[in-house]
Amino acid sequence: MVFKLILLPLRGDPAEAPAVATALSVARLFDAHVTALHVRPDVEQDMAALAAADMGMAAGLEPALSRMEKEAEAHEQAAVATWKALCTEGGFTEANHPGPPGPTAAFQAETGDEAEWVASLGRTADLIVAGRGDDAPGDIGILETALLQSGKPLLIAPDRTPAAGLSLAGTVGIAWKDGREAAIAVAAALPFLHHARRVLIFCVPEDGEAPDATPARLAHALRWHAPDVAVKLLPRGTRSPAAVLLEAAAELGCGLLVMGGYGHGRLREAVFGGFTRAVLQAAPMPVLMAH
Repeated sequence: MVFKLILLPLRGDPAEAPAVATALSVARLFDAHVTALHVRPDVEQDMAALAAADMGMAAGLEPALSRMEKEAEAHEQAAVATWKALCTEGGFTEANHPGPPGPTAAFQAETGDEAEWVASLGRTADLIVAGRGDDAPGDIGILETALLQSGKPLLIAPDRTPAAGLSLAGTVGIAWKDGREAAIAVAAALPFLHHARRVLIFCVPEDGEAPDATPARLAHALRWHAPDVAVKLLPRGTRSPAAVLLEAAAELGCGLLVMGGYGHGRLREAVFGGFTRAVLQAAPMPVLMAH
């Protein structure tokens, strides 16, 4: 039970360094292959749509077209440089087919809509590793599309490289709430749980919520996969559940946090809104989600 094929979207942005580092860590853990995907925008198609909406005043769009083409070329070259650094500094072998021992990597360039390409190629990968972006609608949209339409788990890197000593195979935290969403996320995380030295099941009871037996039941089940499993009931007090969860996960040295993805296509705000968005914005460790 391993992740052998990892999809890593690259835009050619220096802020992607934590996502690259996270993908490297996963690939080393499982001797996996990383496909670095760069999607170049279809500038001519975008400009044609703008021109059509501009009532025929397309002449003034030519400078914008030239500028967008140059920006697209610069981002692609930066993405290629990031991938080459991944291979050189990470000690990865460049390969397009299975065979070479150890972790391998390949670069794939496409043109069009990034979210659609990530979802499409993600369906044939084992795991998608992506950065959090800057919370802009476009960045959130790509994460949502990857989570909702790929059918594969999504590992979202923190906004900075995790502190030394934190490991994906060290302490793994699970944000547990009895339901199919959390259950699916735990199932998706089993390859990590098999490698984990310790697994912590975090529960933040709602106000007035009756005692829940499912955390203990989950702990019992997971001990068939990882021997060191414990349940942590976290009193909420006056703070938000996300703040309580993240404080405990950080204090206990979690190198990975597992949580469910909620909502569906017509209610996307339920996936990256509220609790989930608060966790993604502040978590100092990678967060694994599945839907």
